[in-house]
Amino acid sequence: MPKKQSTYKNAWYVLALSRLMLGFIFLWAFLDKTFGLGFATVADKAWIAGGSPTAGFLKGGVNADGPFVSFFNGLAGLAWVDWLFMLGLLGLGLALMLGIGLRIAAVAGTILMIMMWLALLPLENNPVVDDHLIYAVMLWVFALSRREMSLTNWWLSKKFVKKNQWLW
Repeated sequence: MPKKQSTYKNAWYVLALSRLMLGFIFLWAFLDKTFGLGFATVADKAWIAGGSPTAGFLKGGVNADGPFVSFFNGLAGLAWVDWLFMLGLLGLGLALMLGIGLRIAAVAGTILMIMMWLALLPLENNPVVDDHLIYAVMLWVFALSRREMSLTNWWLSKKFVKKNQWLW
């Protein structure tokens, strides 16, 4: 019996590590697009240099054969789209890394991931599922599961969080 208990505990830690890793994916995307760290975004295309963090994907990354190409192309470079996208990346990254506000992160992140999934339709490698949908499902797994290696206890002790359960 103790071995089974240890296995469950280890599984929660692996899930926490997965949450941290996914959080780092979102946080890194925010940092790279903001400062142009030279990975996905070069310095002269950085957000702080006047570049649009959404224009590249919305103009060139959207599937040209997709049913929503004109909709997504029309959003490219709009300031409010850039701000929503960047705040979404930052919020998702921080929520996942800290283990707080995961319910609202799951809702917002699911919307973001479904929008990105729609932009890629029809998918090239699989007719239904891609990494965006997997990320959306994992956001809900993290939001609804135990939160090891997180600031959850501190977060849940705050009066405004106790009064607003959607912030859990």
